[in-house]
Formats: sequence, C-alpha cells, structure tokens
Amino acid sequence: MIKVYDRNMRLLAHLKNAYSIGYETPLNEIWKASFSLPLDDPKNQYCKHFNYIELFDGEKRVDLFRIMPARTFKSVEARKVDYQCEHVLACLYDDGIDDYAQWTNLRTEVVLRGMLEYQEVKRWELGRCEITRYFHYGVEKEDLLPTILSVARPFRDPFQWTWDTTVFPWKLNLERGSTQLVGEARWGKNVRGIEKESDPLPMATRIYPYGYGEGVNQLNISKINPTGRRYVENAAAVAEYGIIKYHWVDRRFEDIESMYESSLAKLDELSRPKTTYSVDVVELKALGDLTRFDVGKIVAIIDEDFGRVEVRVRNYKKPDVTGKPHEVSLEIGDKLDDTATTNADRDRRQKTEETYSQGSTNMLPYNYADNCDPQNPAKIRFYLPSDLVNVNTMMLSYQIDPFRAYSRAIQGGGALVDSTKAGGAIVKATESGGATVRSTSSGGSVVKSSGSGGGSQQTSSSGGGTSTSTASGGGTSRSTNSGGGAATTSGFSNPGFYVVSSDPLPFGGTPPYMDHVHSVEVSGQLNHNHTVNVPSHSHEFIVPAHTHDFSTPNHSHTVNIPSHTHEIDIPNHTHSVDIPAHSHEVRLPDHTHEIELPDHTHEIEHGIFEFNRRPSSVQIRVDGNLVPINSTSGSEINIIPYLSTDSGGRIQRGAWHEVTITPNELGRVTADVISRLFIQSRIGGNH
Repeated sequence: MIKVYDRNMRLLAHLKNAYSIGYETPLNEIWKASFSLPLDDPKNQYCKHFNYIELFDGEKRVDLFRIMPARTFKSVEARKVDYQCEHVLACLYDDGIDDYAQWTNLRTEVVLRGMLEYQEVKRWELGRCEITRYFHYGVEKEDLLPTILSVARPFRDPFQWTWDTTVFPWKLNLERGSTQLVGEARWGKNVRGIEKESDPLPMATRIYPYGYGEGVNQLNISKINPTGRRYVENAAAVAEYGIIKYHWVDRRFEDIESMYESSLAKLDELSRPKTTYSVDVVELKALGDLTRFDVGKIVAIIDEDFGRVEVRVRNYKKPDVTGKPHEVSLEIGDKLDDTATTNADRDRRQKTEETYSQGSTNMLPYNYADNCDPQNPAKIRFYLPSDLVNVNTMMLSYQIDPFRAYSRAIQGGGALVDSTKAGGAIVKATESGGATVRSTSSGGSVVKSSGSGGGSQQTSSSGGGTSTSTASGGGTSRSTNSGGGAATTSGFSNPGFYVVSSDPLPFGGTPPYMDHVHSVEVSGQLNHNHTVNVPSHSHEFIVPAHTHDFSTPNHSHTVNIPSHTHEIDIPNHTHSVDIPAHSHEVRLPDHTHEIELPDHTHEIEHGIFEFNRRPSSVQIRVDGNLVPINSTSGSEINIIPYLSTDSGGRIQRGAWHEVTITPNELGRVTADVISRLFIQSRIGGNH
C-alpha cells in the first residue's frame, strides 16, 4: 500500500492501483523505491514531483520517500507511469553550506546539531548519537547531506545511520554497528542461489593520504604517525600481497588527526580483495522471523562450496512487494564500487577541487633600519593572523653599521646646571719654612672720615635687680677737733596759743569721771631766747661690719651721638710680618656646583654624520628566546625554532612576535625578516 502526501505532509490519496512496488535499503546510503500506476488512474494527479509517499510492505511500514522528477517515466504503449523515489533523507540535499564552516575538537553530537542548523526548512533534527569522537571538520560550499554523512567517515568501528520518520521533524540517529549474529542463509533451507564476487581492485597495502593544500603545504600524516612517515601500511597484507601503493588525495581534509583515522579505515577496506555475496533467499518473515535479513545485521552464509562465512548485510532488495512478496535479494559482505560509483566519485572530487579554497603561499618582508644601543635595541615586530594555515619559512638577515646622525648642534637657551654631588675631603698642603716679610716704607698722612650725622641710640630695656656688695668689717671714725662756741636762738613774742594736756585717760570709780583733757592758754609777753655753749670737741662714729643692697629697677640707656667726623694721623711706617714654618689644612664638605648658562644659540649644520666606530657584537632574541649568534652581520638565519608556540607545539597564531637585536654599544641596525606563509581565502569580502 502507498499513501501520497503533499510537501506539507497533508494526506492526498491512497494509491490502491499501484503495482510493481519495489524498494532497496543500502547500508548508510539513500534508500530507493519505485512503483507504477495505470496511465488513466486519476490519482496520477497527486503524484507530483517532490510529493511524499509512505510505502508499506504488507503490514510493515517501510519508510517515507519522495517522488523524483528526473526518474518518472510515462509509457503510452504500456499505458503506465513509472515513478522513481528516494528516501526523505535526500531532502538534506536541498540545503547546503554556502561559504566556510568548521567544527574543531567538539563532540560528534555537537557537530551534527550544528550542521543540521543550516536547513532553511527544519525537516530533520538529531535523535540518538551513540558515538562520541573529537575531530576537526571543515566544509566549504558543500551540500548538507554529504557533509553530515562525512562526520562518521573517519570512524574505524562499525556504525549505522538510522532514522525515524513517523514524527516531525524527522529524527536522524547515529548508532554503533551491530556485532551480533542474528540469522543464517543456508543452501536448501532459505537460499535459492548464491553468487560470490571477488574484486582485487582497487587494492592497497600502503596508503599515502593527502589533504588540503599543494606542494610542501599539502596536509600529510607524518607529524602524528607513530612511524613518522607519510604513509600507513598493513604489514600482514604486505607479507601476503607485497607493497601496493595508493595515493589517496582528498582535499576536504584539513585536520591531520581526522585524516589519519580515515586513512586507517581506508587501509582496512583496501588491504584485502573485496568479496561480496549476492544471495537470493526466500524470506521467512511470515513465520515470525521479522528482522532476520534487515540491513546492518550480521548473518552467516552456509554452503557446501563456500563453507561458513559471517558477514554484514549491506543491501536489502525486494523488487516486487505485491507480485513476488517472498523474493529477496541480499548483498552481503564488502561493498563493491561499480563503474557508475567510480565515475561519480571522480566527478565529486573534481567538484571538490574546484570549489574548495586550497590557498597560496605568500612572501612577506618585515624591514627595519634605525639607530640602537644596549638600552634601546632594534625591535622587529610582526603579527601572524589566527587563520594562517602554515608558516613555511621565517628568515632573518641583518647588518650592523656605525651610529648615524643628521645634524650637528642646535639652538638652546641658558640654564642652571647642577653638577653631581661630591664627597668632602681634608686636603693638606706641603710644609713651608717661615719668613719675615716687610712692606716698603710709606709716608704718614692724616685721614679724615666723612662727616656723619649724630643720632640717639637707645639700648634695649633691661629688667631691674637687687645687688649686694661683699661683706665689710666695721670701724671707728673720728672727726677732727673743733673749738666750742655759744649759739643763741632767735626770739619771739605774743605767741597766743593753747597747750593741750596729754590724751584723756579713763578713770573709774565713784563718782565716775568722764574722759577729758586740760587746755592751757599761753599769752602775753613771753619774748625770750636760748643761749647754748658748745665746748671744743670731736665726733667718733662706730661703723659695724655690713653689706649694701642696691635695687635696680627695669630701665634702658639712651646715648645721644651728635654729628661728627673722625680724624686719624698715620705717621710714616713699615709693616713687618713674621711667618713661621707651617702647613695648610683645608676641609671640603660634601657639596654640589651650580653653573649658570645664559640663553644662547648654536649654529646648526645639516648633513649625514656617522660615529667613528661601530659595535663589535650583538645579542639576538626571538620572542625572548636567545639565538646563539653574536656576529655583526648574518644572512637567512632560520628563526622558526625560536618563535613562541601554543600547547600543541605550533607557532602561535593571532599573536605578535618580536625579534630584538641588541648591540654592545651605540650603532645602527639594518634588518629584514622574510616569511613564507600559506593562507586560504575564507574570510573578508570582495572590496
């Protein structure tokens, strides 16, 4: 039974009149189906190009296919229309990778999901992925289906692509190949005919795999091959068949590990003659053994002539589901490449070489010419981009010349210049004998100073104080003798005054007396005088031992100097200086000197002036690594061993690199770093 769907998976019709329904399911390839309809069947209108059909083998659903336009044939004489279909996995041919894409060191599952993202219409998505490997995949201008199928290409272990088209989006699975024996094809039981075909060509016991690039830049496996050679070989096959070389060139390989693994798988395939069995069997599914001969299973072929052989089912063919339901043709064993397959592979390789960017070698110089010295070395810097494929060569050539200047002197203003500090010292002169030195005689003269105005000068104030003299013994002093005499006081009269008695005194008793005084009036004629007679006498004073205390108050002194001149009279004279034997000692403390330069200009002389000597040796470093060369010139020195590398041992990409040349004195360096770089044109635009 066949159901027809449009491209949006809407059911259109059941093709009940379909006949000659056949299909084949090759392992890891596109399945095919075919059927015919009567020319006058009205349901032919639903069988348009790219519509889908769902094919059933009895009650079992085979799978989902789509009708291909180039393979549909209408026969008027036979009054039928033949339809050729391919599995819906071929829908991935409708999409592709336009430019360049790569996946590096990612899990297989991640790579497959990334590739499926390139679908314009999301028909397929990843289901199960039972194999995990880490390879580098690079794709450029390639259809999506072969890109996805190539993911498992480097695997040496058996694998099988399966799918589930009962859901949408459809599920694509990558499973491990079955290693379990599930059935047998025995002559006389379920086998009607066995045909064995052995083809020694193509065969190889030694394979030289090559990937992208050309010439010395073409990828080979020598760097990771344990033998260090560019080829892999099967020692047992060499012993049996001899050395048969095969140069396997596939420029789609950009990763050395992926290519190495693929070359081992290719060697397993080609190191023995291919043997295939075409077996016509009678299918016994009706008896309950439903999966016996399914593609990918291991079956045993048992025959008296061939013996017992356990091989994998590579293709399952059923030419007529309705007319001959029990006839099945199995292709078991190695897959043989027929002429059509070989031509298709050749065309595919030609297309690959036309569309893949293989790249080219570019020669780039990095130049340097300038003065340098031990503190300022010559520095040659260059950048290697991250998408650089290979560094073929990196050569350094250089020459050391005298320092070069282009003028002498220049205008300059004055300045204060401090000399460097110097430590002090004690300097002693040599000893010298003494001498008497006389000046010449000179006449005297009178020298007058210039007149000067007077002034008042005041000392600063000073606090007072008490001063005590030293103690002194006493003494007796007598005056000289003196004659006596009589002295008369002056007289007066009528004094007229009162004389008061003494102060009042208290008196007690009975009767009481009040305090009182007595007053006496003096009046009348009381004129009188006194006469005193002083005899001759002397006076004697006794001075005891004593000291004197003087108290000085705070005070200041003021001196008034009038206007005046000084006059000095210098007589005729000579000077005599007596110098004894002696030495001089001078102590110099730590000090600096300051020199003042006034503003000034210098004349400028233009020209090319070279130093009168040149450096005698140099030190060369590349990314900090010392190069064992110190001569003043060198040509085509390979500096690749000294360039910085990444964790994988390759020269760092996306990084700056530096070559330094340091002379032992002032000089000039002329140098070139010339590189040969292999690049590919996968980025940028057409500007």
